[in-house]
This record gives sequence, structure tokens and C-alpha cells, in this order.
Amino acid sequence: MEAWMRRDALKAWAASLKNNIHALYLASRDKRVPALPKIIAGFVLAYALSPIDLIPDFIPVVGYLDDIILLPLGIWVAIRLIPQDVWQDCLASAVEQTSELPRNYRTAAVIVVIWVLAISGLMLLIWPLANEILTRK
Repeated sequence: MEAWMRRDALKAWAASLKNNIHALYLASRDKRVPALPKIIAGFVLAYALSPIDLIPDFIPVVGYLDDIILLPLGIWVAIRLIPQDVWQDCLASAVEQTSELPRNYRTAAVIVVIWVLAISGLMLLIWPLANEILTRK
């Protein structure tokens, strides 16, 4: 397969991913969607829009695997749980809207606070062990 064909396929996949994320956002706000799919869609959206990844992207190969595997998997699970007529409505709305997702600074602040608390809690657990190892002679 030629390089330009792969590039076009990648661009199409990225566009569909963007549309699916936007449609998930719309579905998470739709009253016809049950609570569990809304919660899962919320987690997927938070992960997709969060600047902090499970595995940092600067780690070669592995850093992007979480984005390549976890994000599409989360989207797939959320789509399967959303009623199909609602999903089709949300996807059609996402495709016809060309604007960006609205900025929600409160949600961004909550995501940052959760990550800071998680990292702080992890550091509180690791610090005594690291201190013990470093002071041992």
C-alpha cells in the first residue's frame, strides 16, 4: 500500500474519531441516554480531552499505545451502551456541526484537581519507601 493511501486512511480514521468524541459529548448530555452510558461516556471524554495520559506520550511506542487502544475501546463500549437511535441522532449532529467542543473550564479544573490528588496520593505512598531505601546503608 502506498504511503499516500495510508495517510488518507489515517486522516479519515482521525476525523471519525473526532466526530465520535463530539457525538459522545452530545450523547452524554441527551436525556434519552441511561445513566451508565453517560458515566462511561464521561470517563471516555475526560480521558480524550485530558492533557495527562495514563502512559506519557514521550515514552517511545508505549506512550501512544494507550491512545491507540484505550480511547477507541472506550468509545466502542460507550457507543454499544447508548441506544442506537439516540447515537445516530448525536452522530448526525456532530457531523453537521463544524464548531469545536465548547470549553468548560470547570470540568478542566476538576480533571486537573483529580490528577493532582492522584499523583499526590501516590507520592505519599511511595515517599516513605523511597526514603527508607535511600537512607539504608
